[in-house]
This record gives sequence, structure tokens and C-alpha cells, in this order.
Amino acid sequence: EVQLVESGGGLVQAGGSLRLSCASSGITFDDYAIGWFRQAPGKEREGVSCIRISDGSTHEPDSVKGRFTISRDNAERRVYLQMNSLTPEDTAVYYCAAKKTPHGLGPCGPRVYGYWGQGTQVTVSS
Repeated sequence: EVQLVESGGGLVQAGGSLRLSCASSGITFDDYAIGWFRQAPGKEREGVSCIRISDGSTHEPDSVKGRFTISRDNAERRVYLQMNSLTPEDTAVYYCAAKKTPHGLGPCGPRVYGYWGQGTQVTVSS
């Protein structure tokens, strides 16, 4: 059974930082990409950052480039999202998700990721 468990969310002031963690089990880690996605109230779920485990290639939108960094720990089977310079617009539920990647990372979009965690709330106060 595939399981993804997020942790590390919370309440932080604008300008602060948080590090999210996604623990995986039930998958052959190297065969997958893990992505971070977020959904704010009334908005569609969007990709924040994705990483292909086998080669470390990443993809993230311009809105988070330079502020968010995705990384992986193969031994721990975890993927992290370091978030710096947070703004109230980053407030959302953050999810990690997994997909197989036989041919490369591909787009960091929620529709192509099949396994999902339960999410962790990130709230940034002004």
C-alpha cells in the first residue's frame, strides 16, 4: 500500500520559513517523482515543486523560484520542501503526491500524480 505522510506545516509570520517533509512507503522510491502541491480556499490545486528521485531533476513555477527548494533523502525515503520568505499568499493546504517517472519528470501538475497524502496546513500571517 502506497502511503505519503506530510508534516511540518504550521503558523508562521510573513517573511518566515517552514520546512515540510513527505515520508513515503509502499513505493520503489527511485522509480517515482514526488511533488508538492497546494490548495488555498476557493482556488484550484497547483503544483509548487516536483522532483524526480532517480536523477534529482526538479520543476517549480516562477511564483516560488528562489524562495522554495525541494530536496530528497533517498535513505530516509523522504522529500522536503524548504519554504523561505513566506507571504500570506502562500497560505494553503500543502500536499505531497507521487507518480512513476519512466521517461522523465514531466509537468508538475496535480492531474498526473496518482498517489496523495492527506495534506498539512500552512498559514502565513501578515
